[in-house]
This record gives sequence, C-alpha cells and structure tokens, in this order.
Amino acid sequence: MNNQVVVILDFGSQYRNHIARNVRDCGVYSVILPWNTPAQTIREIKPIGIIFSGGPNSAYLPGAPMADPAILDMGVPILGICYGMQMMCQMLGGQVARCRHSENGAVMAQINPASVLFSGTPPKQQVLMSHSDEVIIMPEGFVATAKTDLCEIAAYECKEKQLFGVQYHPEVEHSIYGKYLISHFLYTICHAVGDYSMQDYLKAQIEEVRSRVSDKKVLLALSGGLDSAVTAALLHEAIPGQLLCVYVDNGLMRAGESEEVCSTFAYLKDDFLYVDAKDEFLDALRGITCPEEKRRIVGKVFAHTFEKVAKEHGPIAFLAQGTIYADVIESGTKQSALIKTHHNVGGLPKNLKFEGVIEPLASLFKDEVKKLGQILNLPKRILSRQPFPGPGLAIRIIGEVTEEKLNILRHADAIFTEEMKRCRSKPNQYFCVLTDTRSVGVTGDFRTYEYTLALRAIETSDFMTCDFARLNWSFLARVSSRITTEVKSINRVVYDITSKPPATIEWE
Repeated sequence: MNNQVVVILDFGSQYRNHIARNVRDCGVYSVILPWNTPAQTIREIKPIGIIFSGGPNSAYLPGAPMADPAILDMGVPILGICYGMQMMCQMLGGQVARCRHSENGAVMAQINPASVLFSGTPPKQQVLMSHSDEVIIMPEGFVATAKTDLCEIAAYECKEKQLFGVQYHPEVEHSIYGKYLISHFLYTICHAVGDYSMQDYLKAQIEEVRSRVSDKKVLLALSGGLDSAVTAALLHEAIPGQLLCVYVDNGLMRAGESEEVCSTFAYLKDDFLYVDAKDEFLDALRGITCPEEKRRIVGKVFAHTFEKVAKEHGPIAFLAQGTIYADVIESGTKQSALIKTHHNVGGLPKNLKFEGVIEPLASLFKDEVKKLGQILNLPKRILSRQPFPGPGLAIRIIGEVTEEKLNILRHADAIFTEEMKRCRSKPNQYFCVLTDTRSVGVTGDFRTYEYTLALRAIETSDFMTCDFARLNWSFLARVSSRITTEVKSINRVVYDITSKPPATIEWE
C-alpha cells in the first residue's frame, strides 16, 4: 500500500488498536509495531508521524520498556499517550513519579490557550484519565499545556522538536475532543493528506487471503453474527468455491437463534453446514463455574468440532474466524494484560490440526466491521443484528451452566428483546444475565427463594469502551414485571448501571 503512514509503538495499552482505529478514521493508514522496534526500521517505513501508546509499566522503574532513543531525533512529530508521555519525559531528562492521588475516569482538564496541540479546542474539556504515575518535572524546552485538579502536568509539548504528550487517553469516547486532537495532530502537525479508506483495507485483505490460501480450502466458523458474516462475505469475494461455512449449534444460543441463522445463510446452499453439538458442549461444561475455564472449554470444543468437520469434508487447510480486535486485546498480547480469554483466541488449542488460522478482521473494531459489511453489500438484518459472544449464554450464566438455567435465561432474554424491539431508539447492545444469587421474594401469600436476573444495555461505537444506556423507568418496570410474572424461578430483576471501564460489557 502506497499510503502515508503513522507508526504506533505499542507499550502494552489496552487501547493500542483504538489509537490505530482513530487514525484510520481520519483517513490515514496506521501500523502497530512493538515498543522495541529499532529506529532504522521505522525510518524505512517513512512515517509522517509516530504515536507512543500507553501501557501498564512505570517509566522510572528499572527494566521499564523504552523506545529506541534515536526515534526522538528523527525529526518526525511524536505524540506520547499516558505511559508514552511519561516514557518520553524520562528519556529526555525529566522526572516521573508515583501520583499522590491516582486518577481514573472522566475528569475536567484546563487547557493552555497557547498550545499547538490543543489549538481549536475549548479551554475546559472532559478527558479520560487512567494513571497512577505522573510527570513532575518536564524535560528542558517543554511547556505544560493542560492540567486537572489532581495532575499539574496533564499534557506538555516542545514545539521546536515537534514532541507532544498527553497524560489522558484521547483515543476513547470519554475524551470529548480526543478525536479532534488526533485529527489536528495528523493534519496540522504531521501534514497528512488523507489517502486511506476502508476500501483500501478490503482490497489488501482480499489480496493477502488469496496469496496465503492459494488453491486450498477454508472452513469458516460461522456464528451468524456480524463479525463472522462479514468474514464470510470477504472470503467468498476472495476465494469463491473454496469456502465451507460451518454453523455449530452449541446449545448455548438464544431462543430461535439456530433457526434464524440457518434461514439467513440458506443462500450458501452446499457451502453451508449445520452441526448439532449441543451434548458435547454441555457435557464439557458440567460442573465448571470459573469464567476463564468456561471460555477455554468452549474454544476447545469448537476447535475439535471444526477439526472433525474438516476431516469429513476435507481436505481443508485453514480455519477462518470472525475475530475482531476487541477479542484479541482482551485475551492478552505480549505487551498487554489479560482481561478475559475469548473462545476464538485464547481458547484455541496449540496443536490445532489446521495449516493456519485466517482472521481478516483481527485489527478492526466493531464499527469498522460494520462499515466493511456495508461495502460488501450485506443485508440490513445482518448489519443490525445484536452482538452475541461466541461462548453464548455460558458466559451470561454466573456459575455452572445447566439446561434448566439455559431455559430460564432464554425465556427472560426473549422478553427483554421483544420489549426492546418495540422501542424507537435502541441501545447498541442489550441482554440478560442470570446471576448465581438467590433472594427472598413473595408470590401470592407464599415465600419464594429464586434467582436474581440482571439486565444490561450499553451505548458504544467500538465496544472497547461503553456507557450504560439510560433506559426509561416505565420501560424497565414493564420488563421487570413481565419477567418476574412469566419466567419461573426469577423473583428479582436488577439493572446494570456500570460503564466500561471499569466493567466489561459481558459479566464473565
């Protein structure tokens, strides 16, 4: 690809690809490289700008990851974010120390009106902080450009060297002017021309798949959700006649899910295969309560099922998945911490009996996947389908998964979905969680001791961060009344009002 490039050095931030997505949204191609990439390698890419990501380390501790010092002398504009700002400070002779009071969450920042980086933004703005260290002495030639009530140096810059740093995360939605700041950095400071688009990404992925697969066959793990549906369309475009889409009914689906998926993808005819593996999954999950173990088990049973199908319908060389960036980063990388293992990432066995795994969406966020689906002309019913995790209801049931609990949760979730469909405006995602908590209630004149059900509804564009949806009280009351009346074994309904972070979208 002959686009202008921005290099993002990854120091372990949970938001590293979030930064990349923001850059691409601005029409500029971005690549993510390890923090220890040599300056010479970066010079060969000829980037118009460099971004140092955040990370979990403390820049003042021995062994903390440090970029190649020569990168700071390349004459290319650099933006350091969170740890990236602190590391730059430490490398240039400044000082970083432990905060007296950590900052976590949305706070108000006061901006220096003379700042080059913040030009065009308000003097006060909301930013998302997540740090326990801070810059206390700036390097020579730097000036502070932002502060908060708890952080005197929330941003700094050296105009002459084109070095900039922000303590907060401009790449997430909670930083109100964050996207503007990134765009301003790209176009005003790095002089970007905006020569990258999602069409470019699609073209590059198709060429890469064709080159890698050649004339071999690919088995796609098709869940029926947006991610796997877009993957199916992309692979069908790239390697027509070499693709087998396999839908595995794991017994952990929502009410009517399997019937809907089979109907939606009936057009694939002989290239679509339905596999009933309910018993295998439920047997493997019997007695398991640990969320991580559930995810790993689901991943392993899926993998073994696909291996069996490949043997029966082979030869099939590759396994394809609709893995997206949120799956990868939450499952942990060499630089980032494990949040939770996704069945299609950490759940795959090391001795997988395929030549390789193809994941053409692995660097995209949910909103980007949807854009790609629009380019590939997928029908609206697929593009607007509610997200559903690969482990299914197994991770929406706290504790052991049983047939009884699955039936309870399906019934409750169907009521919530039915009521939500009547609303004109809907959250980006909504679902029920069957907790492992029982509470005392009363039905008629009798005492009950039944399950507590949690409702979850969130607003997000990328699924890396989210805010809980402010649902109407009368709506919630109606849903609660119907569930406690119509669903046996539930006598209490609660509503989850936690954002991400600190919570994740799913409970397990």
